[in-house]
Amino acid sequence: MPIPEVRYIWMNGKLLPWEQAKVHVLTHALHYGSGVFEGIRCYSTDSGSAIFRHREHMERLHRSAKLYFMEVPYTVEQLMQAARQLVSANGLKECYIRPIAFRGYGEMGLNPLNAPVEVAIAAWPWGAYLGEEGLKNGIRVKISSFQRISPNILPPVAKCTGQYANSILAKLESLKAGYDEALMLDYRGFISEGPGENIFIVRDGVIYTPPVHASILPGITRDSVITLARDMGYEVVEKDITRAELLLADEVFFTGTAAELTPIREIDGYEIGKPGEVTRKLQKKFFDVTRGRDERYLHWLDFIDREREGGGER
Repeated sequence: MPIPEVRYIWMNGKLLPWEQAKVHVLTHALHYGSGVFEGIRCYSTDSGSAIFRHREHMERLHRSAKLYFMEVPYTVEQLMQAARQLVSANGLKECYIRPIAFRGYGEMGLNPLNAPVEVAIAAWPWGAYLGEEGLKNGIRVKISSFQRISPNILPPVAKCTGQYANSILAKLESLKAGYDEALMLDYRGFISEGPGENIFIVRDGVIYTPPVHASILPGITRDSVITLARDMGYEVVEKDITRAELLLADEVFFTGTAAELTPIREIDGYEIGKPGEVTRKLQKKFFDVTRGRDERYLHWLDFIDREREGGGER
């Protein structure tokens, strides 16, 4: 979908007009995928716009960079302030925020250590990633023939730009087959995750999700949903999930910053059914929390325009 342009992008410490935020064609990351990034959402609440789990995202950006021997030239605090400034300057009430740190122009070849590290943050309005209809009634998913990268190939816990070629292939395969999204297996044949989402199943009222060793990215939305589910009284178990367990589940759903909490109604022609009670309750709770309607989780919200007791920075 086309990116709706707004006024500014924050780049290397400055707010630049959208059309002036450019890089050289010999930028190292363009040739070798040597960048790390985050996806963050800002939600409109009754107390103003707030970035959901802002600090955790910026901390993960730094962790991803560390795994690639990349020193981000801005602290977590500086990046958070830059994102707040950007959202405010663009007059956005709700938006998707994309911070990226990447190896810039000045070095070619597989040793990028002398290439400068550049940092940019963009923000734009972005609705339901898998569609409003999918959010409401569920999506159709295909198990991909492309395996999720294993820990001994690339670190799945890092959000590295180059690693997402793996996700792109799985996504395109599913779209060309007429599905809405893909699902990948790990190197052992167990369920891993979607191209950009973590997965959960529900069986007899118990919620299951693949563990970190199943080559997943430990998603911040995933962590949020696990916390919410346990606080609501559900049992949540992190365990290896087989293909048969997935197909025989009572309910299945994806989580992610872009996907939020999207139900799955069909997998490889197997009918899962309409979004179930557990999925619906968790979905409602998640959106109540992101929109500031539950005081217990205000510490997850970083308000743009003003601090609120119990909210703001953590």
